[in-house]
Amino acid sequence: MYCSVIIPARNVAKTIGECVIAALSQSVPRDLYEVIVVDDGSTDATGAVARSHGVRVIPQPPLGMAAARNTGARAARGEILLFLDPDCVPALDWIAQMIAPFQDSTVVGVKGAYVTHQTGLLARLIQEEYEDRYRCLESDSLIDFVDGYTAAYRRSAFLSAGGFDPSLGAAEDVDLSYRLSKKGHRFVFTPKAKVYHHHGSTLRRYVASKLRYGLWRSLVYARHPDQTGKDGATPPELRKQIPLAGLAVASVVLSSRWQRLLPLAGVFLAAFASTTVPFAWRARRSGTDAALASPALLFVRALALGTGLAIGRTSLVGQGLIERAARLGRAFRH
Repeated sequence: MYCSVIIPARNVAKTIGECVIAALSQSVPRDLYEVIVVDDGSTDATGAVARSHGVRVIPQPPLGMAAARNTGARAARGEILLFLDPDCVPALDWIAQMIAPFQDSTVVGVKGAYVTHQTGLLARLIQEEYEDRYRCLESDSLIDFVDGYTAAYRRSAFLSAGGFDPSLGAAEDVDLSYRLSKKGHRFVFTPKAKVYHHHGSTLRRYVASKLRYGLWRSLVYARHPDQTGKDGATPPELRKQIPLAGLAVASVVLSSRWQRLLPLAGVFLAAFASTTVPFAWRARRSGTDAALASPALLFVRALALGTGLAIGRTSLVGQGLIERAARLGRAFRH
């Protein structure tokens, strides 16, 4: 099967070279795949660096990662589309591992896995988060969705579904997966298809990413209400942690007025802490410091995700009320 590796890129001149070199150095023969870089309106040397390695570069205005992936898909010649983020470095056998499941003609999407060389505490904890999700997925022969950072689709199915929705600021890969699933298409997880990633090293960036993801995920759930709470990659503990973290913070805030609520905050925090024990136990393989720090990070994660989801749902409710009021206004005028 001829494949197309599509790398959406904007202002990533520092990382795109290593990404492209790794994509060009796969165990699969070079005459069986192409590499396409879609330059999404970069203002640095991203396009020039990619061209220097002899790959095809398609420039476009800054329309976002989803639009860039769609541009690459439309220009691709491969039967299989492989999407790779520009800050990732695929392992030598990444393509081989990603395309192997497509020998089954019923498989339409394949998901790979993140790994990292970083040794910092936050990066190790973030990697443990991914490992926790992968643990949930490995027990399933089929999965709910394919993450865009290392993903593969049959080109025909991808294009017939309309590709990624550029109007979504995040979670566009989840939305696409749900749309494909409703058509009866199958996805599989291939943990051996590894890409090395720099997870970041600042808590501020981590919180911002979780908040943003929660906000856009709420919109995806509004589009696909039948999928709410059915994400197979979400550890069951997280489903409990989000409301518990919110209730704990709410109790602390309200206790400034009603002091009797303060012990209730302690109850919620104790309940939350109990849900972190399995993760902390598994995180010890990354070091004792990771195990000890994990409850705090999980609390921050739950609070950020929950806040993002709440903001998204509130704005959707508000938008619905505005639209209903507008309809009533038109009805009264007529």
